[in-house]
Amino acid sequence: MFFKGLLLLLLFHLAGELFIYSGAYVYAPVLAGTQLPFRVLLGPAFYFYAHATMSPDKAISKSLLALTFSGPILVVLAMMPFMLLISPAEKLALADPTTRDPELWKIAVYTCLFATILFISFTVIFLVLALKLHNRHLQQLMERFSDIEQCALDWFKPVLIIWGAIWLMYAAEFALGALGWHWFGSGKLLPIFEVIALAIFIQKALAQKVLKESDKSEPQTNAFKQSRTAILSDEKMQEIALKLETAMQTEQLFLQDSLSLNKLSESISETENHISETLSQFLHTNFFQFVNGFRIEAAKQALQETNELVTNIALDVGFNSKSTFNTAFKKIVGHSPSVYRNLQNENK
Repeated sequence: MFFKGLLLLLLFHLAGELFIYSGAYVYAPVLAGTQLPFRVLLGPAFYFYAHATMSPDKAISKSLLALTFSGPILVVLAMMPFMLLISPAEKLALADPTTRDPELWKIAVYTCLFATILFISFTVIFLVLALKLHNRHLQQLMERFSDIEQCALDWFKPVLIIWGAIWLMYAAEFALGALGWHWFGSGKLLPIFEVIALAIFIQKALAQKVLKESDKSEPQTNAFKQSRTAILSDEKMQEIALKLETAMQTEQLFLQDSLSLNKLSESISETENHISETLSQFLHTNFFQFVNGFRIEAAKQALQETNELVTNIALDVGFNSKSTFNTAFKKIVGHSPSVYRNLQNENK
């Protein structure tokens, strides 16, 4: 639902910009500016899409909903003088510096600037909230899964930044245009960029694996992270840590590419909450980093002792793709797998 709503808003926004920049407004000047109240909803729409996709909490706070709808209401109120006091003929006259009425032009400029400031403010607020939600989602996944590639929505952050940059450029161009300043790309380049960004977003969103509600649940460690006080005793956490070490070293559970906190919990007969607390409070890591640490150590040994292809080694030690393996390996070791192998061969 939120995905469709976001697409409709994006298309309406594009249509409104093309209506102005193409000159089509001369045929229906009364429609000029009708896209402005809806444009303020673009930032919130992205946040609501992120919330529906990544948040375990289905409900959206009433204060956030109130803030969302206050934007269009404020824009409509600001546009009342422009919509009611200026006739269609006078609106057309405003487009030409030689025919515009100075007082009516002031009303139009102030209306545009106010709408632009609101648009920038709401865009920044809600895109920041969406980025924070995405970061929290990644943390939740890393608390519970050893493979997060299919659920992490890694594409979301760069797409969000691209949209934010385009909209801020739109706002700047719109405000400058209201003041009579134009550049050679006005009304041409940004719509093209936005169509490209829209196509990328649609492709990524449709290709994204649908997340289960369990994949979006809050990490088990939230309670003691907030209190900063361990619930388990040091002795108990040490006991669980030993079990975890045995499960990884002796049983080599890390070789399972779909290993999750739930599966590990069943294997060592400890609750997920107790394992999470031990990892966080005693071992100072999370499930994702803990498991992949053993995978990387196994990969390092294979890179030193065999001539096996890097891709095969990545799959053998539990990773689902070479790209994920390369990223994890470089983060832990400091070099790519190929560079690490070459360095080890030089030192022999």
